[in-house]
Amino acid sequence: MMGEYFRVAMLCLLGVLLIIAAITDLRSRIISNRLNLAVAALAPLWWVASGMPLWPDIAGQLLIAAIVFGIFAGLFSLGWMGGGDVKLLAALALWFPWQVVMSLIVLMAVLGGVVTIVTVVHHRMTRRLGQPEIPYGVAISLSALWLIWPTIF
Repeated sequence: MMGEYFRVAMLCLLGVLLIIAAITDLRSRIISNRLNLAVAALAPLWWVASGMPLWPDIAGQLLIAAIVFGIFAGLFSLGWMGGGDVKLLAALALWFPWQVVMSLIVLMAVLGGVVTIVTVVHHRMTRRLGQPEIPYGVAISLSALWLIWPTIF
């Protein structure tokens, strides 16, 4: 029973970090490396709390995170995503099985479209010059929060 409380506490902590990521990305368009490192560094505690075996579960988590990082680093190199967004996604991929990671990415794409539209409209209404910077960390964070919400409550 105590293990279940620890797992819920871990998810609550992840939720707090995701809220911080969304707020800082919205305010400054930056997701701190320290915050991304904290999300990634807490994943092994999550694995232990969840009773995941080294093979194949933990090895699979590392592979999923590497694949996610590789794909989204490619998008970063094309200028389509920010570096903090890529690192946050890879760190989150350490927490979830591949099926949930796929749901995260689909939900992130949908919410990212909404965030993009709102940002572009706001950019034009305030008559700012240049291209708007999309705070995609908001979409990533909201997507992950959406997925962990049922487990917490």
